[in-house]
Amino acid sequence: MAITHISPEIDDWQTRIANFCGFLEQEKRASKHTVLAYRRDLEQFGEFAAKRAHGPVNIHQIDKVLIRMWLAELSRRCQTPTISRKLSSLRAFYRYMLRTDQLRDNPTQLISNPKVRPKIPRLLNVDQTCQIVKSPVADGESKAISRLRDVALLEVLYGSGLRVSEAVSLNLESVSLDEREVRIWGKGSKERIVPLGSRSCDALLEYLTCRAHFAHPRTGACDDNAVFLTRLGRRISVRWVQRLVQRYGAIGTGRSDVHPHTLRHCCATHMLEGGADLRAIQEFLGHSSLSTTQRYTHLSVEQLVRVYDNAHPLARKRKLRHKSS
Repeated sequence: MAITHISPEIDDWQTRIANFCGFLEQEKRASKHTVLAYRRDLEQFGEFAAKRAHGPVNIHQIDKVLIRMWLAELSRRCQTPTISRKLSSLRAFYRYMLRTDQLRDNPTQLISNPKVRPKIPRLLNVDQTCQIVKSPVADGESKAISRLRDVALLEVLYGSGLRVSEAVSLNLESVSLDEREVRIWGKGSKERIVPLGSRSCDALLEYLTCRAHFAHPRTGACDDNAVFLTRLGRRISVRWVQRLVQRYGAIGTGRSDVHPHTLRHCCATHMLEGGADLRAIQEFLGHSSLSTTQRYTHLSVEQLVRVYDNAHPLARKRKLRHKSS
């Protein structure tokens, strides 16, 4: 592991961050987004520490008191999950410092994580989700070939439960319509094979037959690898997909809070309700931990309670007693 020499007289916080980010990229094979998030969190803490010290950051002078002061300042403007993530970044950084013998003590060791209440994602039922997927057909503003692309994208997001970053980075060589599967590089550069439903395959086939029409209208330039293209022949962006799903969410359900990840959540929940095994859903979605997948069981339990309250005779009697009192 290559570590830039740091003079004991000049404690270069930025150099240490650069070494750590290099470790994440080269050895941990972390994604660019992950590395940028770590760098941003550590730089923010460095700015806070420099203000408190009225000078350059000296890592040997950072203690748990200073870290707790930073967390207290964050609590004024950040939500609990954000604070927890930033503390996790600092923890990972100090574990790296210990591993590379740049420090002997870890000031984050005695700091407990703030309690994060599990966030239950907003869901749509099957009919609502299907209305969103069909929305491009009803959108009079879109051209015919754009509708084919949009339908194919929505079918893949919902039908295969892809993350928006996975859909954006999808390449032609990764799609096999004959095998009805797509090869995905997910978080942590982990590869997985995801099946394509019959509707997804049909939508992709229709779109790919006219994909050449998405070349740049003047230059004819067209991305040779990307599956989904803009009208200028470029690979679509995450932000572009977010706006697209939000628009079709408003058209299909009248809701403007629909995001690409909503379709992923719906995919998992609808599969679970249809009898799919939790382990299978974990592999399908590419979750590294089963605990991440288990939140969908809570969603189903909540829905079961609502169904019980609305349908069971004892629940209806209890509601009537409350109203009469």
